[in-house]
Amino acid sequence: HSVSRASPNLTFVPACLPPDPMEVEELQRFVSSSKRLFVMTGAGISTESGIPDYRSEGVGLYARTDRRPVQHAEFIRSASARQRYWARNFVGWPQFSSHQPNKAHLVLRDWEKLGKLHWLVTQNVDALHTKAGSQRMTELHGCTHRVFCLACGDQILRSELQEHFEALNPTWKAEALDVAPDGDVFLTEEQVRNFQVPACQKCGGILKPDVTFFGDTVSREKVSFVHQRLAESDSMLVAGSSMQVYSGYRFALAAREKKLPIAVLNIGPTRLDHFASLKLNSRCGELLPLIV
Repeated sequence: HSVSRASPNLTFVPACLPPDPMEVEELQRFVSSSKRLFVMTGAGISTESGIPDYRSEGVGLYARTDRRPVQHAEFIRSASARQRYWARNFVGWPQFSSHQPNKAHLVLRDWEKLGKLHWLVTQNVDALHTKAGSQRMTELHGCTHRVFCLACGDQILRSELQEHFEALNPTWKAEALDVAPDGDVFLTEEQVRNFQVPACQKCGGILKPDVTFFGDTVSREKVSFVHQRLAESDSMLVAGSSMQVYSGYRFALAAREKKLPIAVLNIGPTRLDHFASLKLNSRCGELLPLIV
């Protein structure tokens, strides 16, 4: 597979030591003894594909800038917030949508094919697990590759919306200042001012990416579905997440309550470190391929 030969992009990956042979052995034991593995991934699995995250020490968005992601209430309430969001997203989309899965995504897809991985839950909205071929999967926070209308619920592909943007803004141009984690870029207020945002073609309603913005909640149906998949599992692996966001952390708490063994693979501390059976401080794309 061409992806597995490509060298990882480490621009947004915090520094860490290569995997310790003892750690490899411990994770191998953990995976081997599991029959129905429940895996939860976070931004740290996608940083090696060149997508920055929010919280990584030194290289995450919060460490590099004072910028913060769009808030749900602000997007719903303010036309200018939506204009700013979509202008930035429009500029960033060609690059963001071209990111490819890395070795870690492909390993998890292979574990699924082998019947080892029972269910995968990703907190990421980048579609990289889908591109890798994972199928037994829930996108906890949705996916930027889909857009829906807040009024009538009609869904379209984000790539289709890009064409509407281009038609509405034939002469609008903006140079990106820097790339952000959710597929947008940083633009000045001046650059954003004349950007035209299309409405839903069916009803004229407001279009929103099919993602859970900060300040919004994951639907009760989705949470309940994931709890069911966890109940069928016999162990939990967290890969590339500090689990700071409660929407993901709640499943680790549920796993602890069920006394499931929990392994955490993440560069830097996580909320699970004090109760995980195993904590590994390595790159997902470096350690996971060593597990057979």
